[in-house]
Amino acid sequence: MSDSNALVPSHERGGALDLGGDSQDFVTAYIGKQLFGIPVLTVQDVLGPQRITRIPLAPPEVAGSLNLRGRIVTAIDVRKRLGLRDKDDDNPGMSIVVDQGGELYSLMVDQVGEVLSVPKKAFEQNPATLDPRWREFSDGIFRLDKKLLVILDVTRLLDFTSSIKQAG
Repeated sequence: MSDSNALVPSHERGGALDLGGDSQDFVTAYIGKQLFGIPVLTVQDVLGPQRITRIPLAPPEVAGSLNLRGRIVTAIDVRKRLGLRDKDDDNPGMSIVVDQGGELYSLMVDQVGEVLSVPKKAFEQNPATLDPRWREFSDGIFRLDKKLLVILDVTRLLDFTSSIKQAG
């Protein structure tokens, strides 16, 4: 992408969000070496390592809960939710807090990137080669210069009813 519609970090655009124009803004995160995007309007906060309290009988993807300024937030291990193995390193990771139906969820990721503005015309449906588990939680992709930005569908990521049905 070398044209004027190339990927532009929002801080280079003065931090203004384009809510109806030709681009979409995403908070980016890495899980392993894969770049994921979460629509910026769903993000409430970005957190460093937090003390998490385990929740008995919760699905394995639910790491536990944490206290964020007096609110109880459910922490989701996105690695486990996507079917990835545990991290090899001691990096405690970070969290992206999202609001889903009035409830706050902390999406635990390896690293949070920046807010990127991506041209809407560069959006593509999930390719057939995308891992089926990832495809289940992805809205689509953007092909960047040397990376693939997989857009997470937060609603489907946080819908544990299908997991419970499969397990039961």
